[in-house]
Amino acid sequence: MKIYNENSFYKLPDAILFDTDNTLYAYDPAHEAAQSAVRKKVVAKFGLTVSDFDKAFFDARQQVKRKLGPTAASHNRLIYIQRMLELIGLGSQVLVALDLEQTYWREFLAKAELFSEVKDVLDDLRLLGIPLAIVTDLTAQIQFRKIVYFELESYFDFIVTSEEAGADKPAAAPFLLALEKLNPKGTNIWMIGDNANTDIQGAKAHINAVTIQKLHSGLSVGTGEFKPDASFRHFSDLRKLISRLSKSSIDDE
Repeated sequence: MKIYNENSFYKLPDAILFDTDNTLYAYDPAHEAAQSAVRKKVVAKFGLTVSDFDKAFFDARQQVKRKLGPTAASHNRLIYIQRMLELIGLGSQVLVALDLEQTYWREFLAKAELFSEVKDVLDDLRLLGIPLAIVTDLTAQIQFRKIVYFELESYFDFIVTSEEAGADKPAAAPFLLALEKLNPKGTNIWMIGDNANTDIQGAKAHINAVTIQKLHSGLSVGTGEFKPDASFRHFSDLRKLISRLSKSSIDDE
């Protein structure tokens, strides 16, 4: 655990907001396996080359994101697939699109794994009575499915998706809605996430949160306005910080 702003960690937080993807679990391995399963199906069914599929999917995703902007729908795998099928000249192919979307998420969840000690950290926080919320981009249905799949539903008091909030992070709406739901007793709020822009800068700017960046392979600590108050690679390190602050609060009583 690396702390860059010691003054931010003088006591336990009044509430904690968690990002999901690449914070609680590794997104990339699950995505790569899921995308490979979809690619394999499309190539076999329609006689495309792998490069044709990859180009069509890339173009479809870019078009959807340009059109929809930073909204939950801009992450919707079903819309990507629908547009990809249209770009390769097959029309919307509703049944095929639905089947491919289910293939993607079925394979994704089968390969997704929580980072080590995530549940231990959440157990610690629940025992301390600290309110917890998830603040995540994407549509509610799939993010809810992830939480249930990981068996995390009992750990969090609330979840806020960008679909519900009306905008992706780093917009203010998701953070403000989370605080509205949590209604914490104080103003010492932590935000834990991997993305220096959406999670760190967004939470700092809109709710003056203490920010902690979850690092993983290939990801560097944010700098300038994107710099967190602390960073960690392993949840065991976060547990140690929470334990230290908990002991300190007991000693002060």
